[in-house]
Amino acid sequence: MAAKALIPEDNLYCSVCCDIFKEPVVLKCSHSFCRECLQQYWGEKSSRECPICRRKASITEPPVNLALKIIVESYLKQKSESESAEESEALVKDEAFCSLHGEKLLFFCNHDKKPLCIICQTSKKHINHPVCPVEVAVLDLKEELKPALNLIEEKLMRFTKAEQECKTTTQYNKRQARLTERQIKAEFEKLHQFLREEEAARLAALREEEEQKSQIMKEKIEKITGHISILTDKITAIEKAMDTEDTSFLKVGV
Repeated sequence: MAAKALIPEDNLYCSVCCDIFKEPVVLKCSHSFCRECLQQYWGEKSSRECPICRRKASITEPPVNLALKIIVESYLKQKSESESAEESEALVKDEAFCSLHGEKLLFFCNHDKKPLCIICQTSKKHINHPVCPVEVAVLDLKEELKPALNLIEEKLMRFTKAEQECKTTTQYNKRQARLTERQIKAEFEKLHQFLREEEAARLAALREEEEQKSQIMKEKIEKITGHISILTDKITAIEKAMDTEDTSFLKVGV
């Protein structure tokens, strides 16, 4: 019997990979895709948009479509169980009758470990072998398999627990990485702010120092200019006196 999905089977396929959803995520436009398919599509397009309606996606990590995930898992489980049942039925049909005599297999030879029909059981080949009904052999075999089954189930539980711990650790590592990233950015922002303030303070001090030095030099230049003016006036007066006649020069000198 084929597995029946809770929704039409066509709706269980990702439109990107055309296969049954694996970890389906949903966008705000309500379209769902495999997480890996969507990330790969975005990587190739260099933009985040819905592969179907082309609507821009506002988030880089879309949430899991939990309802669709449960439906897909249920469908795959039903499909697997249905296929296993069909295989078992086919196996039973193939092995329910003896391939040599066409009789129903009613006995089990504990020596050769194979089912027998009534003709095989009375043949010389098995006449001295320990034989029991098939039903008894099946029950004995199931009892023998129980310890192995329990061991496998215990291993499965341990591996499932280990897997969950790994996933939890991975999520924790991601959270810690994001937290550390924010802390690093905050610390560097403080450092950048400090450097900006330090730069502004030093530039202000440099400008103040430049103004003070410029004022000092301005005062010195004014004094030198005054001395130059006085000396220039004296030189002009002396040169003018030197241009007069000798008697007048003497009078000026007197």
